Amino acid sequence: MSQPDFSHDGIRTARGTVFRYLFMLCALLSILTTAAIILTLLVDAIAFFQTVSPVEFLTGTRWSPTNEPIAFGVLPLISGTLIITVGSALIALPIGLLTAIYLSEYASERQRAYLKPALEVLAGVPTVVYGYFALVYVTPVLDTFLPLSTFNALSASIMVGIMIIPMVSSISEDSMSAVPDSLREASYGLGATKFTVSTSVVVPAALSGIFSSFILALSRAIGETMIVAIAAGQTPRMADVTDPAGMFLDSIQTMTAAMVQIGTGDIVGQGVAYKSLFAVGLTLFIITFVMNLISELVASRYREVYR
Repeated sequence: MSQPDFSHDGIRTARGTVFRYLFMLCALLSILTTAAIILTLLVDAIAFFQTVSPVEFLTGTRWSPTNEPIAFGVLPLISGTLIITVGSALIALPIGLLTAIYLSEYASERQRAYLKPALEVLAGVPTVVYGYFALVYVTPVLDTFLPLSTFNALSASIMVGIMIIPMVSSISEDSMSAVPDSLREASYGLGATKFTVSTSVVVPAALSGIFSSFILALSRAIGETMIVAIAAGQTPRMADVTDPAGMFLDSIQTMTAAMVQIGTGDIVGQGVAYKSLFAVGLTLFIITFVMNLISELVASRYREVYR
Protein backbone atom coordinates (compact mmCIF):
# COMPACT_ATOMS: atom_id res chain seq x y z
CA MET A 1 0.00 0.00 0.00
CA SER A 2 1.49 3.32 -1.12
CA GLN A 3 2.05 6.05 1.45
CA PRO A 4 0.77 9.62 0.97
CA ASP A 5 3.39 11.99 -0.40
CA PHE A 6 3.86 14.78 2.18
CA SER A 7 6.95 16.20 0.55
CA HIS A 8 7.08 19.78 -0.69
CA ASP A 9 6.58 18.70 -4.30
CA GLY A 10 3.72 16.40 -3.34
CA ILE A 11 1.90 19.16 -1.45
CA ARG A 12 2.41 21.60 -4.34
CA THR A 13 1.05 19.04 -6.81
CA ALA A 14 -2.00 18.37 -4.64
CA ARG A 15 -2.64 22.09 -4.24
CA GLY A 16 -2.43 22.56 -8.01
CA THR A 17 -4.90 19.73 -8.54
CA VAL A 18 -7.37 21.25 -6.03
CA PHE A 19 -7.22 24.67 -7.67
CA ARG A 20 -7.55 23.17 -11.15
CA TYR A 21 -10.78 21.42 -10.19
CA LEU A 22 -11.99 24.51 -8.34
CA PHE A 23 -11.47 26.69 -11.41
CA MET A 24 -13.15 24.07 -13.59
CA LEU A 25 -16.13 24.03 -11.21
CA CYS A 26 -16.46 27.82 -11.49
CA ALA A 27 -16.35 27.60 -15.28
CA LEU A 28 -18.97 24.84 -15.30
CA LEU A 29 -21.14 26.86 -12.91
CA SER A 30 -21.09 29.82 -15.31
CA ILE A 31 -22.01 27.57 -18.23
CA LEU A 32 -24.81 25.87 -16.29
CA THR A 33 -26.22 29.23 -15.18
CA THR A 34 -26.31 30.47 -18.77
CA ALA A 35 -27.90 27.21 -19.94
CA ALA A 36 -30.54 27.44 -17.19
CA ILE A 37 -31.45 30.99 -18.20
CA ILE A 38 -31.76 30.01 -21.87
CA LEU A 39 -33.83 26.93 -20.98
CA THR A 40 -36.17 29.01 -18.82
CA LEU A 41 -36.69 31.51 -21.62
CA LEU A 42 -37.28 28.75 -24.17
CA VAL A 43 -39.79 26.78 -22.10
CA ASP A 44 -42.04 29.75 -21.34
CA ALA A 45 -41.56 31.32 -24.75
CA ILE A 46 -42.63 28.08 -26.45
CA ALA A 47 -45.70 28.00 -24.21
CA PHE A 48 -46.48 31.56 -25.30
CA PHE A 49 -46.05 30.73 -28.98
CA GLN A 50 -48.53 27.87 -28.61
CA THR A 51 -51.15 30.54 -28.01
CA VAL A 52 -49.82 33.42 -30.11
CA SER A 53 -48.45 32.83 -33.59
CA PRO A 54 -44.72 33.60 -33.95
CA VAL A 55 -45.55 35.40 -37.20
CA GLU A 56 -48.07 37.60 -35.39
CA PHE A 57 -45.55 38.26 -32.63
CA LEU A 58 -42.66 39.15 -34.95
CA THR A 59 -44.63 41.17 -37.51
CA GLY A 60 -47.37 42.77 -35.41
CA THR A 61 -47.29 46.55 -35.11
CA ARG A 62 -49.31 46.86 -31.92
CA TRP A 63 -48.28 45.86 -28.38
CA SER A 64 -51.04 45.71 -25.79
CA PRO A 65 -50.73 42.63 -23.55
CA THR A 66 -53.21 43.78 -20.87
CA ASN A 67 -55.65 46.25 -22.47
CA GLU A 68 -58.37 45.42 -24.96
CA PRO A 69 -58.00 44.70 -27.78
CA ILE A 70 -55.15 42.41 -26.77
CA ALA A 71 -52.18 42.46 -29.17
CA PHE A 72 -48.70 40.96 -28.97
CA GLY A 73 -46.80 42.55 -31.85
CA VAL A 74 -43.20 43.04 -30.75
CA LEU A 75 -42.19 45.46 -33.53
CA PRO A 76 -43.12 48.61 -31.53
CA LEU A 77 -40.85 47.43 -28.71
CA ILE A 78 -38.00 46.64 -31.11
CA SER A 79 -38.58 50.04 -32.70
CA GLY A 80 -38.30 51.81 -29.34
CA THR A 81 -35.19 49.82 -28.46
CA LEU A 82 -33.53 50.77 -31.74
CA ILE A 83 -34.37 54.45 -31.19
CA ILE A 84 -32.60 54.42 -27.82
CA THR A 85 -29.69 52.43 -29.24
CA VAL A 86 -29.17 54.76 -32.21
CA GLY A 87 -29.53 57.88 -30.07
CA SER A 88 -27.06 56.66 -27.45
CA ALA A 89 -24.64 55.49 -30.16
CA LEU A 90 -24.58 58.97 -31.71
CA ILE A 91 -23.39 60.28 -28.34
CA ALA A 92 -21.20 57.49 -26.96
CA LEU A 93 -19.30 56.20 -29.98
CA PRO A 94 -17.66 59.44 -31.19
CA ILE A 95 -17.08 60.81 -27.68
CA GLY A 96 -15.76 57.48 -26.43
CA LEU A 97 -13.42 57.03 -29.40
CA LEU A 98 -12.07 60.58 -29.22
CA THR A 99 -11.55 60.17 -25.48
CA ALA A 100 -9.66 56.93 -26.09
CA ILE A 101 -7.45 58.63 -28.69
CA TYR A 102 -6.63 61.40 -26.24
CA LEU A 103 -5.86 59.01 -23.38
CA SER A 104 -3.72 56.76 -25.58
CA GLU A 105 -1.87 59.29 -27.73
CA TYR A 106 -1.99 62.73 -26.14
CA ALA A 107 -2.35 62.40 -22.37
CA SER A 108 0.72 62.08 -20.19
CA GLU A 109 1.09 59.15 -17.80
CA ARG A 110 0.06 61.40 -14.92
CA GLN A 111 -3.02 62.67 -16.74
CA ARG A 112 -4.00 59.15 -17.77
CA ALA A 113 -3.63 57.93 -14.20
CA TYR A 114 -6.28 60.43 -13.08
CA LEU A 115 -8.55 60.73 -16.11
CA LYS A 116 -9.16 57.06 -16.89
CA PRO A 117 -10.32 56.05 -13.37
CA ALA A 118 -12.42 59.22 -13.17
CA LEU A 119 -14.07 58.34 -16.49
CA GLU A 120 -14.72 54.78 -15.43
CA VAL A 121 -16.59 56.05 -12.36
CA LEU A 122 -19.48 56.71 -14.77
CA ALA A 123 -19.79 52.95 -15.28
CA GLY A 124 -20.28 52.49 -11.54
CA VAL A 125 -23.19 54.92 -11.18
CA PRO A 126 -26.46 52.98 -10.62
CA THR A 127 -28.65 53.17 -13.71
CA VAL A 128 -31.66 54.21 -11.64
CA VAL A 129 -29.71 57.37 -10.76
CA TYR A 130 -29.16 58.05 -14.46
CA GLY A 131 -32.87 57.57 -15.11
CA TYR A 132 -33.88 59.88 -12.28
CA PHE A 133 -31.37 62.49 -13.45
CA ALA A 134 -32.74 62.30 -17.00
CA LEU A 135 -36.33 62.74 -15.85
CA VAL A 136 -35.77 65.47 -13.25
CA TYR A 137 -32.92 67.50 -14.76
CA VAL A 138 -32.22 66.69 -18.41
CA THR A 139 -35.82 66.76 -19.65
CA PRO A 140 -36.64 70.19 -18.09
CA VAL A 141 -33.47 71.68 -19.62
CA LEU A 142 -34.26 70.27 -23.07
CA ASP A 143 -37.89 71.35 -22.72
CA THR A 144 -36.82 75.00 -22.70
CA PHE A 145 -36.05 74.85 -26.43
CA LEU A 146 -37.66 71.59 -27.63
CA PRO A 147 -41.32 70.49 -27.53
CA LEU A 148 -40.67 67.45 -25.36
CA SER A 149 -43.10 65.11 -23.65
CA THR A 150 -42.49 64.51 -19.96
CA PHE A 151 -41.27 61.04 -20.90
CA ASN A 152 -39.25 61.01 -24.09
CA ALA A 153 -36.59 59.07 -25.96
CA LEU A 154 -34.14 61.97 -26.24
CA SER A 155 -33.39 62.31 -22.53
CA ALA A 156 -33.13 58.55 -22.16
CA SER A 157 -30.80 58.31 -25.17
CA ILE A 158 -28.52 61.01 -23.78
CA MET A 159 -28.18 59.30 -20.42
CA VAL A 160 -27.72 55.82 -21.90
CA GLY A 161 -25.05 57.30 -24.17
CA ILE A 162 -23.24 58.85 -21.21
CA MET A 163 -23.48 55.57 -19.32
CA ILE A 164 -21.77 53.52 -22.08
CA ILE A 165 -19.00 56.05 -22.85
CA PRO A 166 -16.60 54.39 -20.34
CA MET A 167 -17.05 51.03 -22.06
CA VAL A 168 -16.16 52.48 -25.47
CA SER A 169 -13.26 54.61 -24.24
CA SER A 170 -11.71 52.03 -21.89
CA ILE A 171 -11.70 49.08 -24.31
CA SER A 172 -10.65 51.28 -27.25
CA GLU A 173 -7.85 52.85 -25.24
CA ASP A 174 -6.57 49.42 -24.20
CA SER A 175 -6.53 48.36 -27.85
CA MET A 176 -4.67 51.49 -28.93
CA SER A 177 -2.13 51.15 -26.12
CA ALA A 178 -1.40 47.61 -27.34
CA VAL A 179 -0.26 48.93 -30.72
CA PRO A 180 3.57 48.70 -30.80
CA ASP A 181 5.48 51.96 -30.53
CA SER A 182 7.53 50.87 -33.54
CA LEU A 183 4.57 51.70 -35.79
CA ARG A 184 4.31 55.17 -34.31
CA GLU A 185 8.05 55.76 -34.57
CA ALA A 186 8.10 54.65 -38.20
CA SER A 187 5.32 57.12 -39.01
CA TYR A 188 7.06 59.94 -37.18
CA GLY A 189 10.21 59.08 -39.10
CA LEU A 190 8.30 59.64 -42.34
CA GLY A 191 7.30 63.11 -41.14
CA ALA A 192 3.75 62.36 -39.96
CA THR A 193 2.14 64.57 -37.33
CA LYS A 194 0.71 63.21 -34.09
CA PHE A 195 -2.81 63.66 -35.43
CA THR A 196 -1.95 61.67 -38.58
CA VAL A 197 -0.28 58.94 -36.56
CA SER A 198 -3.27 58.72 -34.22
CA THR A 199 -5.95 58.59 -36.90
CA SER A 200 -4.14 56.87 -39.78
CA VAL A 201 -1.88 54.41 -37.97
CA VAL A 202 -3.00 53.70 -34.40
CA VAL A 203 -6.77 53.64 -34.94
CA PRO A 204 -6.63 51.29 -37.98
CA ALA A 205 -4.17 49.02 -36.16
CA ALA A 206 -6.53 48.81 -33.17
CA LEU A 207 -9.67 48.52 -35.29
CA SER A 208 -10.70 45.08 -34.06
CA GLY A 209 -10.69 46.17 -30.41
CA ILE A 210 -12.42 49.45 -31.22
CA PHE A 211 -15.17 47.70 -33.16
CA SER A 212 -15.61 45.19 -30.34
CA SER A 213 -16.03 48.07 -27.88
CA PHE A 214 -18.71 49.56 -30.14
CA ILE A 215 -20.67 46.31 -30.32
CA LEU A 216 -20.38 45.62 -26.60
CA ALA A 217 -21.50 49.16 -25.79
CA LEU A 218 -24.49 48.90 -28.14
CA SER A 219 -25.40 45.54 -26.60
CA ARG A 220 -25.31 47.25 -23.21
CA ALA A 221 -27.55 50.02 -24.54
CA ILE A 222 -30.04 47.52 -25.97
CA GLY A 223 -30.27 45.74 -22.63
CA GLU A 224 -30.54 48.88 -20.48
CA THR A 225 -33.65 48.83 -18.28
CA MET A 226 -33.93 51.42 -15.53
CA ILE A 227 -33.01 54.53 -17.54
CA VAL A 228 -35.55 53.82 -20.28
CA ALA A 229 -38.20 52.61 -17.83
CA ILE A 230 -37.97 55.88 -15.88
CA ALA A 231 -37.21 58.46 -18.58
CA ALA A 232 -38.54 57.08 -21.88
CA GLY A 233 -42.03 56.18 -20.74
CA GLN A 234 -44.37 53.26 -21.37
CA THR A 235 -45.82 54.03 -24.80
CA PRO A 236 -45.14 51.29 -27.36
CA ARG A 237 -45.21 52.82 -30.83
CA MET A 238 -43.66 52.28 -34.20
CA ALA A 239 -40.89 54.68 -35.22
CA ASP A 240 -41.81 57.05 -38.03
CA VAL A 241 -38.64 57.34 -40.10
CA THR A 242 -40.15 60.29 -41.96
CA ASP A 243 -40.20 62.25 -38.71
CA PRO A 244 -36.78 61.78 -37.05
CA ALA A 245 -37.40 64.54 -34.52
CA GLY A 246 -40.71 63.08 -33.44
CA MET A 247 -39.09 59.72 -32.77
CA PHE A 248 -37.01 61.23 -29.96
CA LEU A 249 -39.35 63.88 -28.58
CA ASP A 250 -42.23 61.61 -27.59
CA SER A 251 -42.66 58.72 -25.18
CA ILE A 252 -41.68 55.23 -26.32
CA GLN A 253 -41.29 51.79 -24.80
CA THR A 254 -38.35 49.43 -25.19
CA MET A 255 -38.28 45.67 -24.81
CA THR A 256 -36.70 45.87 -21.36
CA ALA A 257 -39.21 48.46 -20.15
CA ALA A 258 -42.08 46.27 -21.40
CA MET A 259 -40.64 43.34 -19.46
CA VAL A 260 -40.52 45.46 -16.31
CA GLN A 261 -44.12 46.58 -16.86
CA ILE A 262 -45.33 43.01 -17.35
CA GLY A 263 -43.30 41.58 -14.50
CA THR A 264 -44.50 44.17 -11.99
CA GLY A 265 -48.02 44.56 -13.31
CA ASP A 266 -51.24 43.07 -11.95
CA ILE A 267 -51.50 40.11 -14.33
CA VAL A 268 -52.19 36.40 -13.98
CA GLY A 269 -48.96 34.53 -13.23
CA GLN A 270 -49.51 31.81 -15.82
CA GLY A 271 -51.49 33.84 -18.36
CA VAL A 272 -50.53 34.70 -21.91
CA ALA A 273 -49.54 38.26 -20.94
CA TYR A 274 -47.13 36.93 -18.33
CA LYS A 275 -45.61 34.40 -20.73
CA SER A 276 -45.12 37.14 -23.32
CA LEU A 277 -42.42 38.46 -20.97
CA PHE A 278 -40.30 35.43 -21.80
CA ALA A 279 -40.96 35.76 -25.53
CA VAL A 280 -39.71 39.35 -25.41
CA GLY A 281 -36.76 38.27 -23.28
CA LEU A 282 -35.88 35.53 -25.79
CA THR A 283 -36.05 38.06 -28.63
CA LEU A 284 -33.76 40.41 -26.73
CA PHE A 285 -31.36 37.57 -25.96
CA ILE A 286 -31.16 36.59 -29.64
CA ILE A 287 -30.48 40.18 -30.71
CA THR A 288 -27.66 40.69 -28.20
CA PHE A 289 -26.24 37.24 -28.92
CA VAL A 290 -26.09 37.99 -32.65
CA MET A 291 -24.41 41.33 -31.97
CA ASN A 292 -21.78 39.72 -29.74
CA LEU A 293 -21.23 37.01 -32.36
CA ILE A 294 -20.67 39.69 -35.00
CA SER A 295 -18.22 41.39 -32.65
CA GLU A 296 -16.24 38.18 -32.25
CA LEU A 297 -16.19 37.52 -36.00
CA VAL A 298 -15.04 41.04 -36.84
CA ALA A 299 -12.45 41.03 -34.06
CA SER A 300 -10.99 37.74 -35.29
CA ARG A 301 -11.08 38.91 -38.90
CA TYR A 302 -9.26 42.19 -38.33
CA ARG A 303 -7.16 41.30 -35.28
CA GLU A 304 -3.53 42.33 -35.71
CA VAL A 305 -0.85 40.07 -34.23
CA TYR A 306 2.40 41.79 -33.33
CA ARG A 307 5.68 40.19 -32.38
